[in-house]
Amino acid sequence: MSQDLEEYHEIIEALKPMINEPEFNQVLLQVAANVPPQKRFLLKMELKRLARPCIRLIDLRGLVDGKCQLYTHEGRDHYLDEIAIETLERQVRIFGEYTIGVYEAVTNTENNFRVMHRKEQQLAKQKKAQTAPQAIKKEFYLAPLIEFGNIPQRAEERMNFSVNIEIFNDANKSMQATTIDISVSGLKVKVGKEHLVKVGEKLTVQFRGLEKEYSLDKRQGIAYTVGSIERAKDDQRLNLQRVQDAPNPTFDKFFESFIHGNKRRYKVNLDNTFQAIQNKTYEQYYIPNFTSIPVFIEKSEKGYHPKYALANDCNREEIQYWANEIQDLKIGYLLSDARIKHCLSLPKGQQETFIYVFNHVKGDKIYFYSATIQELDAAPHLKHLFFAYGSRKVSWRIYKLQLTDISPEQSYQPLSIANTINESVKRQNQKPAPRLMSRLKNISHVALLTNITDDTSTEYYQRLKISRDQLPQLKMFGHPRNRLPDTVTVYRFKYFNQRRETRFLLRTPITVNIDGHNYEGNTEDFSTQGLRIELDTPFKSKENSLIKITFPNLQKVTTKYALADLPYYVRQLSRDNSVLHLQALVNEHNTTAKHFFDALIKANRSKLRAYRDEEEVPGIGEALRNIYARNVMNVAYFLRKEDIDFVPDATATWATTNRLTNLLHYKSESGFLNLYPLYRNTMSKHDFIPSAMHNLKPNEKPIMREVFVAFDPSKEQLSDAIKSLVSEQFIKHEKRREFISQALLHGQFIALKVFVAKTGRPDIEKMQSELNYVGVYALHKAKQLEEKLWSVTGVGDLVDVTDEVMRRYEFSEEKIADNHKFPVTHKIQKVGIEQLLRS
Repeated sequence: MSQDLEEYHEIIEALKPMINEPEFNQVLLQVAANVPPQKRFLLKMELKRLARPCIRLIDLRGLVDGKCQLYTHEGRDHYLDEIAIETLERQVRIFGEYTIGVYEAVTNTENNFRVMHRKEQQLAKQKKAQTAPQAIKKEFYLAPLIEFGNIPQRAEERMNFSVNIEIFNDANKSMQATTIDISVSGLKVKVGKEHLVKVGEKLTVQFRGLEKEYSLDKRQGIAYTVGSIERAKDDQRLNLQRVQDAPNPTFDKFFESFIHGNKRRYKVNLDNTFQAIQNKTYEQYYIPNFTSIPVFIEKSEKGYHPKYALANDCNREEIQYWANEIQDLKIGYLLSDARIKHCLSLPKGQQETFIYVFNHVKGDKIYFYSATIQELDAAPHLKHLFFAYGSRKVSWRIYKLQLTDISPEQSYQPLSIANTINESVKRQNQKPAPRLMSRLKNISHVALLTNITDDTSTEYYQRLKISRDQLPQLKMFGHPRNRLPDTVTVYRFKYFNQRRETRFLLRTPITVNIDGHNYEGNTEDFSTQGLRIELDTPFKSKENSLIKITFPNLQKVTTKYALADLPYYVRQLSRDNSVLHLQALVNEHNTTAKHFFDALIKANRSKLRAYRDEEEVPGIGEALRNIYARNVMNVAYFLRKEDIDFVPDATATWATTNRLTNLLHYKSESGFLNLYPLYRNTMSKHDFIPSAMHNLKPNEKPIMREVFVAFDPSKEQLSDAIKSLVSEQFIKHEKRREFISQALLHGQFIALKVFVAKTGRPDIEKMQSELNYVGVYALHKAKQLEEKLWSVTGVGDLVDVTDEVMRRYEFSEEKIADNHKFPVTHKIQKVGIEQLLRS
């Protein structure tokens, strides 16, 4: 039996007795109803082959593990053992006579030495695959690198069209060429590699292939300049642009008419539109799912000031952390002029620092404390005290702060298709309104704040001892309440997954009754039918469980409503079980919560602060989103599911060459990144990504893990050059420090925070015009692209946290600085004097 039909072995066995029956075809259709028609035909042919009569004699002496004897069947003498005799008689009853199927069954019994040997080999291969490292296929880990916001727009339609042309340079030297695509103001042509052409050179083109059918001027060519050159192995492709100071209205009119009349026949070139749809879809997956907070910095004569922040559903809680007791956001404390200037003084690609944060609640007032690593180094006697005390607070945070310069013009993201398509496209391609640009004109940088706090680092800092008598000295890191920071306005870009109700910020004490146990906490925000709360003591509960909430402070402002033991369902839990998203139980008996909060909103509309889904300047959220997409500092990655594996699908970053991108370019190809460090140690796979993807739900907050990487590019094999371990795989902190030391000894150490989340569905509305456009000319390609993009199931972020980890384990600043240098690809072996003398 061929390998192609091995998977249908059971069907073949079931159909053997029916092969000579008149109902065979009908039975075949029923038994193999789920088999593709082509395979079903092969099954029928295989069964016909097995049923053909056979005259071959069988001699199994020395070929089977059994004693053979003479066995005569229908006048033919065979030498068979007992198992073979039983098999032959059974198969003859099935087929009705001695056939090829009978012969093959008898010569492939389980005690046949050949069959036994084959099974042993297969078993040995399986054991080897389970015990030995799997052969590494580099291609499995490679993912194409895309650029968010890179939307190549065309001012006019290009048509795929091949026609012979003749090109003349300034010396009147002729070149024979062929067009690839054409537009009124440009051409893409293919010429032989032997011709010497340079960018900017002026050329004259004669359309020889069109002159035969159309009345074109054979004496006067059309003037072009060379915009760019793509050189291949056998030819070169020239992108030509019309010379603007040599107009030819007659030719323009002819080409416009020619393209309009033939674009459905020869098809419009859609390469840039497909690229735009792909890039936009990946953006739609990424932007709602990162946990970092982009803060946009304004530059003035007085210095740098944080101005706007971009919110999504995954970073809202982190932004809310900075709300004080009256819901004023104080995130500006983190981004002082001095801290911004310090980061900007560092080399490009290293304009970053780490900030350690906690807050203290006293007398219903929240006091914020923060210190960069440089500020702590300037007060060494308080450094360990700050870590020890802060890490014991529930509010403890470690932020990575990164800065990059931006341009307000990056807020403009037109469609990839030309204005001439229709009025709707023209309207969508309009540049941002002057009022909007006036709000952005002084924005010079974006600061990215990423919460990288985890249990491992917190536990390490908690091992440090506290000197109680020194605690008052930590006031120097406190932010005085009488010196207000810059006001940061939070905007949320619009996408389809918006909440049904406006949520208002409100922090008020609550008591939560869960299965008869009371927990204290505070609300974070509310709507008429929902709450988000944070508990002082985490608890374990299941989603959809019913809890009861009492509002002691709100009860003081109303006598109309009894705000005790109001029922809510738990709809979502944070991973630490301290933040709960709740939905009110509303029925004919339970309307108190809905009516009270509805009345509260109506009476205090001017005082309550809502998340800014309604923008005071239309389009500002979208503009900030576009700017950030053009300046992604970390590495975004995307996963798709293949069988049971979640494999790399794409990556995206605007970062220049740095330590992380240098690692990911190792053993990759041009235009790709190698995500091998996320998947493997030398001997085994990491199970972090598959286990996270199996447990996560779409639009749930990303899971974060810390990964340690030892990188030695002098090694030839990928598995030798990159050794990575998830932090949880180390038993003790001492083992982590030992791993870092060994990595520094042989090459470079890199620590990553790996975020992973499940994708929701992309906002097709953002791409509807382009999807409609490609659907007209290439519907099958549009469907293929849509299927490919819908196969993306995971999205995540890679953040380099190496310096913070090395400082945590108390490596010197000198070693930290040296670790920024790229390790050499090939090491020079030291040769001793004895070796030289011997040679």
